[in-house]
Amino acid sequence: MGSPARRIRFQVAYEGTDFAGWQVQKYKRTVQGVLEAALRKLTGRPVRVTGAGRTDAGVHAEGQVAHADLESGLPLKTIERALNAILPEDVTVRQVRLAPPGFHARYRAQRKTYRYRIWNRPQRPLFDRRFLIHVREPLDLAAMRRAARNWIGRHDFKAFHSAGRPVRSTRRTVFSLKIGAARGTITLDVTADGFLYHMARRMAGFLIEVGKGKPAPAIPPTAPARGLTLMKVSYGQRS
Repeated sequence: MGSPARRIRFQVAYEGTDFAGWQVQKYKRTVQGVLEAALRKLTGRPVRVTGAGRTDAGVHAEGQVAHADLESGLPLKTIERALNAILPEDVTVRQVRLAPPGFHARYRAQRKTYRYRIWNRPQRPLFDRRFLIHVREPLDLAAMRRAARNWIGRHDFKAFHSAGRPVRSTRRTVFSLKIGAARGTITLDVTADGFLYHMARRMAGFLIEVGKGKPAPAIPPTAPARGLTLMKVSYGQRS
């Protein structure tokens, strides 16, 4: 008889440049697909991996959370080391631990934090070019911060939702949106109880337009995927 199934929680980081997103898609390279293939190689069984967020093609993650039910008695540290030996260089598992009872990476998530990075100098970026976008015009941070304050709290973000993924409600709660700047890089850090399809990228696109001194757009542009990173997923104290 095999070992009883254990629900394992993973913290995963990846560079999204060469992925068609998180979710498995036929004939396309995805983060979920790569993780499931690695776990199958490790355990000898098909394994389903569930992620907290379905990041789009080109979007990165430093703190994605996922879970899988493994019928394996391997120690958790052994699983972590083995996965990182199998996985390609643009994905890494940062933590493997036993999930508490009732844990679900997607449905138990209470908050997610995304970061959008902008290189705001005339010269184009070099070493970090896969992780940020280039805006040559100087951006007005004060104007961007004033605009961002209007989103704090619970609001209808329908204008920031791209068609393609139907949802029950377009209302979301934004807990914080911080705009920082250091050595030419502007960062937009937004934490909410959930994000609509393209919501974080449309927030970035909206704020960039405002920062350029343009009128607030009625239909926010969707900023490029490469500037966006899923930084953190938060759960309750027991999770």
